Amino acid sequence: MGLYLWMSLSGFDETSINFVISRQFLEQGEWYRLISCGFVHFGVFHVAMNMLLAYQLGQLFEQKIGSLRFGLLYLTSLLGGSVGALLISPDAITGGASGAVFGLMAAALVGFRQDRVNPLRTGIGATFALNIVITLVIPGISIGGHFGGAITGAICSLFLLSPTKKSLPKFVGIFAPLMICVGLIYVAVNFVSA
Repeated sequence: MGLYLWMSLSGFDETSINFVISRQFLEQGEWYRLISCGFVHFGVFHVAMNMLLAYQLGQLFEQKIGSLRFGLLYLTSLLGGSVGALLISPDAITGGASGAVFGLMAAALVGFRQDRVNPLRTGIGATFALNIVITLVIPGISIGGHFGGAITGAICSLFLLSPTKKSLPKFVGIFAPLMICVGLIYVAVNFVSA
């Protein structure tokens, strides 16, 4: 939110190009954009929706898995969204926290299933389904970013939200997301900018 406000006050068009992601920037060695693109938003509605969902899901996850693991889930989903966007639309200029938010929603759905709750009977399940439809129907939305974040968040949640009957050692909740991040960066380096 702070970066969005700074960019808005300093001239969005000039500042945002320094943070968005596209294959051309990675080919120039600007790998920081895999993360920075998650802090660029294209309008007040874009940033407001992403921050509202991130806040609501953050409250749910931080109570359950703690701040560190929540931060790793968010980071891993953000990277998954960036790589997904680059794989599906490598030349598009992409920004936003939507990939991370989709990862959080998908992780919540996995958590509900593990707790034997039908995700479609929850507000998060309905919100996720609506956002999938919006992603596929409205032009200009990063399909790769949303689906990449969702897939990554769902995979990451298998290590962070292990069912109570099969508890994993605590270090796995930190190690697994970090290894997923390394794998995503490897994909970006070897398949997107090759």
